[in-house]
Amino acid sequence: MTNSRRRALLLVNRNARAAGTVLDDTIALLDEGGIDVREEACPAPDQLAQVIRQQSGALDCVIIGGGDGTLNAAAPALVEAGLPLGILPLGTANDLARTLEIPPDPIGAARIIAAGRIRTLDLGEVNGRLFWNVASIGLSAELAREITSETKQRWGRLGYGIAALRLLARMRPFTAEISHDGVTERVRTVQIAVGNGRHYGGGMVVEGSARPDDGVLHLYSLEVDHWWKLLALYPAFRQGRHGEWRDVRAFACTEVEVRTKRRRTINTDGELTESTPARFRVRPGAIRVYAPHPGSVSDA
Repeated sequence: MTNSRRRALLLVNRNARAAGTVLDDTIALLDEGGIDVREEACPAPDQLAQVIRQQSGALDCVIIGGGDGTLNAAAPALVEAGLPLGILPLGTANDLARTLEIPPDPIGAARIIAAGRIRTLDLGEVNGRLFWNVASIGLSAELAREITSETKQRWGRLGYGIAALRLLARMRPFTAEISHDGVTERVRTVQIAVGNGRHYGGGMVVEGSARPDDGVLHLYSLEVDHWWKLLALYPAFRQGRHGEWRDVRAFACTEVEVRTKRRRTINTDGELTESTPARFRVRPGAIRVYAPHPGSVSDA
């Protein structure tokens, strides 16, 4: 008779803004759902993948309590080990969880993991770095530079809004070359974003039809000349309809290269990790995640 219980490594920061004391109840629920949980404190991002690699042979899955940046750091080891990921959304934005319709509270998210429903997802890649949601150059990278861990802890999403308003006041377009499908386009832009998933930036939508398993990347370039146009575009970004605007260049692709005259930092899932020149590609079906089936009613 075989043991049908799953062995899980739980990596979580109990000091996270949304953690509180509910994690003990979450672990109890996972145990009742047939999951033997080994909890460890979430290490620094540059050590996270190594911890997963060291223990992968004794695991059936990995559960991470954190935000999109933490999930980004774990992605390489999860792909290498072929282990499914369970998500407890404890970050500020939790865009991957929103994309996958995972409940925002740890108890609801734990029910999804215990139910054992798995979705196979694509990942994006830029210069060898994997990303779940979006990789971008320009405004959002500057925003990530200004948002400190202390700001996230104290203000949550409000901190993003305050920093964004400061950035708008001093935004300047930059020149870039975008090459895809045998064509090179020279643009003046304030931001180039390449999305793999659906949501990013606390609920913005990459493109109205985007899915994390559609096998393509969705690029947009914001070619605006006045900051107030970005404010006018805000409702369209929430709906994923910004590509319909004249000042926004948007298309789908599987590979794209972006070059800039001056080296520019790239924001991947909220963390500054790479820099231009940048080669993006999609990695279809690269990873498995516990999640509801698309459009289904959550177990939460």
